[in-house]
Amino acid sequence: MVEFNSVCTQFAEILRGKSKVNNGVCSVDFHRRVDVTVQGKPCKSVASARVSFESLDQQGVAINLAEIAILEEESAKFMKAAIEQGLIVSALHNQWILTEPTIMHIHIQSVESPLNFAEKLVYAFGELSSKPVGEQGGGYN
Repeated sequence: MVEFNSVCTQFAEILRGKSKVNNGVCSVDFHRRVDVTVQGKPCKSVASARVSFESLDQQGVAINLAEIAILEEESAKFMKAAIEQGLIVSALHNQWILTEPTIMHIHIQSVESPLNFAEKLVYAFGELSSKPVGEQGGGYN
């Protein structure tokens, strides 16, 4: 039997973040160490990331979702790395206008083990100039 909270904890450990469980969804929130301005004002909230899973079944398979803020110049390499891992890139768009540098948001999804999904994202994170940092300061060097 697959135990949701145990998988959630392992998921966060792979991603080097802190998990939260809310309404049957396990999520890990991150920010990027990128200096961004929106309309000339410093803004930290636009360079964020969230990785989550839900609907975990008895075989350990769930719907996995990620929304990650990336720099425009990172988008091609990051998207290629995600696709090479068999992940679905469902959207790439700017969410905010008048940002400096240009911030894009990429949406990634899969139906598989959340732990496999997390490992695949860690691989793709290798293409980012600054790695996502979790709430507890964890992240990638």
